Amino acid sequence: MQLKPGVLVLFAVLLLLVSQASAFSIPERLEFEVTYTGIPAGRAVQEVTQVGSEIHIVSTARSADWLNLFFPVDDRIESVLVAGAPPQHIGVPRVYRERIREGGTRYHKEALFDRDKLEVVTKDLLKKTEKNQKITASTYDTMSSFYYFRTVALQVGASTYIDIFDCKKLWNTEVQVLRREEVQTPVGRFKTVVIKPILKSEGIFARTGDMFIWLTDDERRIPVQMKSKVKIGSITATLVGGSYWPDKK
Repeated sequence: MQLKPGVLVLFAVLLLLVSQASAFSIPERLEFEVTYTGIPAGRAVQEVTQVGSEIHIVSTARSADWLNLFFPVDDRIESVLVAGAPPQHIGVPRVYRERIREGGTRYHKEALFDRDKLEVVTKDLLKKTEKNQKITASTYDTMSSFYYFRTVALQVGASTYIDIFDCKKLWNTEVQVLRREEVQTPVGRFKTVVIKPILKSEGIFARTGDMFIWLTDDERRIPVQMKSKVKIGSITATLVGGSYWPDKK
């Protein structure tokens, strides 16, 4: 089996694609099982908390015991934001960090956002390098961008765009809203809206095939399932637990 580096964290991050600001509760915890062609491959957890005037979003992914034997995964992505006012209360990113440990792949990066100068300073903490790049006033990092979607109304047949900085480059990313569909999951049967992000960037957002995400078709917009092709086979991430408003299904 050949997995793309960052693929489990890719699922952890992209499962956060949701809309409707009223659906976004703090604190929130979402737990997912990740399977490779039907075989359990790991777990991913997304958590959001508020600490003073900051919002902290953390995504972690770890491989299953059998996968640890030849492709261990222990990844963490974090976004720290300056809290905004309702309805767009997610705020804007201040710091973004990603630490990837997958098989023989290792990297540890940090991005510091300066909204006044419209710049971001990216630090490679392993290579000890630093780079300055320009951003737009509406730029989000790869984590906070998808929480931002909770302030955006999604319409079937339409697309939404957002500027995402991924520690390498600024991308204007399209998200297509495809259809409505019912799905069965371990935590219940849901009416959902199916979306398709058109991914272009490298690293954890490298395209290995079309990706589809199922969001509950209600005010919560909770991601309950995601599927994507990889070089060999496919990966599915399914909601299996957590704590989210108003209660657990």
